[in-house]
Amino acid sequence: MNVNLGIWDKLTRLVIFLLFLAGIGVVFFWYLPLIQQNQRYRKEILALDSQISEQEKLSRYLRSSIDLHQNDPKTIERLSREKLGWAKTNEMVVRFEQPVRR
Repeated sequence: MNVNLGIWDKLTRLVIFLLFLAGIGVVFFWYLPLIQQNQRYRKEILALDSQISEQEKLSRYLRSSIDLHQNDPKTIERLSREKLGWAKTNEMVVRFEQPVRR
């Protein structure tokens, strides 16, 4: 037997649907701080990843520089000429200095 309850059947379905939406809203607002914290952590991870890549570039540069300083006599000669002002026999060293401002 099929009984037509009229508007009460529709209201019951509407109330159940609204309770379902309210439940989803409660769960969303319950987890909202965790979602925001997760987003902050992701931004921090991206920033740290970029710092890591910069430090790796610097590390590669410094390793190559150390290798050149340890194994390349021309590099040592060039640096000694630049930093210490050394010269070979019969060479003249010319130094350019900044003018003194008053």
